[in-house]
Amino acid sequence: MLKERGLLHLSTGDLLRAAVKEGTPLGLEAKRYMDAGDLVPDAVVIGMIQEALAGRTDDFMLDGFPRTTPQAEALDAMLAGMGAPVDAVISFDVPRDELVRRLGGRWICRGCGRSFHEVSNPYDGAPCSATGAECDLYQRDDDRPEAVANRLDVYDSQTAPLIDYYASRGLLRRVDGALPLDEVQAQVVEAIA
Repeated sequence: MLKERGLLHLSTGDLLRAAVKEGTPLGLEAKRYMDAGDLVPDAVVIGMIQEALAGRTDDFMLDGFPRTTPQAEALDAMLAGMGAPVDAVISFDVPRDELVRRLGGRWICRGCGRSFHEVSNPYDGAPCSATGAECDLYQRDDDRPEAVANRLDVYDSQTAPLIDYYASRGLLRRVDGALPLDEVQAQVVEAIA
C-alpha cells in the first residue's frame, strides 16, 4: 500500500538495525547503547530519521516513532527545520486482549525475516527465500506473552499521551485496528489521503 502511494516507509527499529549493520557513525553510536542494554537516545534516532529522509519532505511515513512526548517535540523541531511538518498521525485502536493475542502469537524466520502468526498466518512450510531450507522460526523476547503485558503498560504510561498531543493539533486520525485487514487498509488510505 505504501509503495503504491510512493511513500517511503521508515521504521525506527529497521533504521537502527541497518545503521548498526552498515557501521555508520550514528549506527556505531547507537550500537554502544544497544550493547549496554540501554535505550538509544532520542537525538541519535532523530538523526537517523533525518539522514533517511535525505531531502524528502512530503512522501514518507514514520512507523513506531515518536513514542514519547519529548520525541514528538524533537521530531516536530527537526521536521519544521526541513520544511516537512507532520500532516497526520494514525492511531490504531485495538482492544488490549486482542493486542496480547496478536503479539504473543507472532513468529519470525531468522533467514528471510518473514513474519508468521500461530492463528492468523501460520507457517505453511514454504522454503525460506534466503536459505532455501525450511524457515527457522523464532519468537522475539518482547513478543512472548509474558512480555507483551509489560509492553502495553509502557505504552499506556509513555506513548498514550501522544494521542492528546496530536489530537490537540488536529493531526490525529483514528483507525479501528480490530477490523479485517482490508478494512483497516482502506481506513489508513483515507487517513493519509
